Amino acid sequence: MTKKILIIEDDPNMRKLVKYNLEKEGYAVIPAESGNEGLRLARQEKPDLMVVDVLLPKMDGFTICRMLRYDEKFKHLPIILLTSQVTEKHKSTGKEVGGDVYLTKPYKPEVLLEKVRNLLGQGGD
Repeated sequence: MTKKILIIEDDPNMRKLVKYNLEKEGYAVIPAESGNEGLRLARQEKPDLMVVDVLLPKMDGFTICRMLRYDEKFKHLPIILLTSQVTEKHKSTGKEVGGDVYLTKPYKPEVLLEKVRNLLGQGGD
């Protein structure tokens, strides 16, 4: 069965790039451009994994992650946090709110795909 991945990214170019790379690997991608839309789609679509930008307007990725971790249905949903913030404080906040992977931009598409496969239990060799 095709795995569903929800992407929450406000930058349209970055969202398209992530979507393209994931779809190329056979994943069904649900794009969202805001935190509110992303939370609504997470509850509606029940994705297998989420890729969330940290720096979103109105509701940041840390808040989204924290809200989902408090919801019993999403407690174990794998979440990859994407960000341009590379400080240790941001990385530790990412762990505190329940992010499984903290990936800093720019990153290579194959690194994101490897993290996705690992979190979905589809690790390669």
